Amino acid sequence: MQPSAPRPRIVPSVLPADFSRLGDECRALEQAGVDRIQWDVMDGLFVPNITMGPDVIASVRPLVSVEFEAHLMVEEPDRLLSRWVDAGCGLVIVHAEACRHLHRTLAAVRGLGARAGVAVNPATPLCAVEHVLDLVDLLLVMTVNPGFGGQEYLASMEPKIAEARDLIARSGRQIELEVDGGIGRGTIAGAARAGATTFCAGSALFRERARLAEEVAELRRLAAEAAAEAARVMDGTCREEDAA
Repeated sequence: MQPSAPRPRIVPSVLPADFSRLGDECRALEQAGVDRIQWDVMDGLFVPNITMGPDVIASVRPLVSVEFEAHLMVEEPDRLLSRWVDAGCGLVIVHAEACRHLHRTLAAVRGLGARAGVAVNPATPLCAVEHVLDLVDLLLVMTVNPGFGGQEYLASMEPKIAEARDLIARSGRQIELEVDGGIGRGTIAGAARAGATTFCAGSALFRERARLAEEVAELRRLAAEAAAEAARVMDGTCREEDAA
């Protein structure tokens, strides 16, 4: 019998939010029952876009109690790691492609008292992170190329999500498997069936500002049903193999 799947986590990105009303937008997300809020930090170098700095995040931190995660799409993230933690981010995600010494960077995040996450772009193989999983609390598989919101979900990443799930299982560690990019009603099930447990949604949520709570609940329901279906299929396969 396969263990029950964890409750899906819905983690909205504030990238599509109204930046003139960030505090109100984050309050609305918290009231809608999200599990965390993601801050997409872009420097115009690692990705072709520029977003916010730590002072913006710090200004919102007192307004909500939900956990913050910083997704650092920046070159040389080590230089400002402490600033994101001081701004109130309990989870800091760096890109494997942006770190000269990934092991050292992840250790530095944990040394600051935050949880450490590592992200891989669509073209980056998982072998880039398999030797740092002892320092990782979260593995993020990008399902778009980073830099802009509203992109189309890359279903071709689902085998990679499944590979990441197996990599985590072999590690024996409790590591969240997050996906980010193009997540919405029509795509979350595929990512969940592949093994993702945490789902970063942006544009799909903010298109329905008037019914955020319903959208969060619906995404969570779709992910849970897909994960349960995948578990039943796996359990049936295991039973057939045992009987053979």
